Amino acid sequence: MPDTQPLHELLAQRWSPRDYDPRAIDPAVLRSLFEAARSSFSCFNEQPWRFVVATKAEPEDYALILDTLVPFNQNWAKNAWLVGLSFGKKTFAKNGNPNRYNLHDTGAALADLAVQATAHGLYVHGMGGYDAEKARTTLGIPEDYEVGCAFTIGYLADGIEMPPRQRNPLTDQFLRPGWTTSPLVSD
Repeated sequence: MPDTQPLHELLAQRWSPRDYDPRAIDPAVLRSLFEAARSSFSCFNEQPWRFVVATKAEPEDYALILDTLVPFNQNWAKNAWLVGLSFGKKTFAKNGNPNRYNLHDTGAALADLAVQATAHGLYVHGMGGYDAEKARTTLGIPEDYEVGCAFTIGYLADGIEMPPRQRNPLTDQFLRPGWTTSPLVSD
């Protein structure tokens, strides 16, 4: 079996750049991205995700979010039209029990948002380089929410080309019980 299989065009084009064109994104297009995230699957349909976002059209809010990023990420993220952070509710709303799937579901919602962004010629870059406590304090995040990741959304800067995709082999990622290679991914 070849190491790579054909992907849907939107998945094949999805990429996380650091070179953004700072031009504005139509609010209706942003809402379609948010709708894609909202429609994502979640455990017990809890929809535990929350996204704190701001665009360059909201400079004070944008600066607050940007300031939670580590300096390296601030340096390039400042060119993206939108900057945000994701959060997952730690407990189920219906019974208060712990929701250990909150960040999994939040990540799935962000992935759906990224695919929708690709359909609009936009790019999403998720980041772990941020100060979680600063984000919690600065952005007024309730204690029942866990910080997921920071992210940017924007158009790719002119002249930037997607580098060759580098991924680990499927045989390292899809296993069978006993932690051995699955026959689904081996020759």
